[in-house]
Parts: sequence; structure tokens; C-alpha cells
Amino acid sequence: MTEEATIAVLEAPAEPKPSTRMTYEEFLAWADEDTRAEWVNGEVVFMGQVSKLHQLVGGFLFTLIKLFVEAHQLGLVFYESFQMKTGDDLPGRLPDIFFVSNENLHLVKDNRLEGPADLAIEIISPESRSRDRGEKFYEYEQGGVREFWLLDPLRKRAEFYQLGDDDLYRLVNADSDGVYHSVVLKGLWIKVDWLWQQPLPTTLSVIKEWKLV
Repeated sequence: MTEEATIAVLEAPAEPKPSTRMTYEEFLAWADEDTRAEWVNGEVVFMGQVSKLHQLVGGFLFTLIKLFVEAHQLGLVFYESFQMKTGDDLPGRLPDIFFVSNENLHLVKDNRLEGPADLAIEIISPESRSRDRGEKFYEYEQGGVREFWLLDPLRKRAEFYQLGDDDLYRLVNADSDGVYHSVVLKGLWIKVDWLWQQPLPTTLSVIKEWKLV
């Protein structure tokens, strides 16, 4: 079995969605901390299991961003099963990683972010490709997520979007050295090739390049 086929099997949806519809408030009361599901148009949509590749890239980025945010006391970083609902008429989603600045910490509730993150990151899986590139892209744009990273480890492709003054996303490319500079997290930059290295760079090697140690 090829690596892509193996990952597709690993990330197949784990269970069907419930047959009953529910309000978002009912969904929050029903779901527990181990529930990997999103609320979309009154229905529960379960997320598939993630692959090793997805977990490694996500864990690498989460650790780096969290260290950067803590070092500069910029806010909070969330990973995996924490809800983000960017607007009253928009779904409740589970971004792989998202950052909330100090100015927006009042939006963080016990079990959700009630408003847009400043930065959201989605790591594309075979079963989530159309959802991440389609529905979530436009929802995050409409909801006001200021910066959106869309990462595809299988295709080794990274796209970085920043919200313009017209409230539309603009694709921002890495520079000629393959380095992307975040607009939300001033001073944070990543070499895109880091994301595809096997093994991934160590956390210590990156924070040394960032001069955090």
C-alpha cells in the first residue's frame, strides 16, 4: 500500500453523524472534550482520525507558535478539539491550530472561541481537502480570521492568506528564500521547507534561529 493510500485509510471518518439535528447550544452540551466533531447547519459532522504525518506537522507548528507566543506574551494558542465559531450564522469548526491575541481573549469561553481567531491553521487530510479549501476558507474569510495557513503535507504545498482591507483573503507567498513572515504574529517566520523535512527540525534548532534562546 502506498503512503497516500495508507494515510487515506487512517483518516477515514470514524463514525456516522447523529440522525437528529440540534442547536449549537445543544451541541456544546452534548459534546465532551474527546469529541472530534464540528457543528454545521444544525448537524454534527464527525472528523476522521488523523495520520502520523498530520499529527507530526501539527504538533511541530503548535509547539513553535506556542513558544513564540509565550516568549512575547501575545495571547493563547489552541490545538485540535477546541471550537471556533466565527459568527452567529456560521458553523462551529475545529481548526487544527489557532491563535487568539491578548486583545481578543474576552472571546475565549470555557468550551469555544466565540468569534474569529487572529490566526487559524488547517492541515489538509485526504478526507478534508474539499472542506478545508472550500467551506472553511470562505467561512474564515467571512468570519474575519485575519490570517489563514492552509498546509498540505502530502503535496508539500503551503498557502498563506491574509485578510485585506476589503475583508477578502489575499494569497501571500514566501519570499525568495522560501521564508514566510506572519502579519499577525510580528517577528514570527518559518522556512516552508521545514514543514516537509523528514524528520522535522527539532524545536530547539528553530527557536535558536529565532533567537529565543
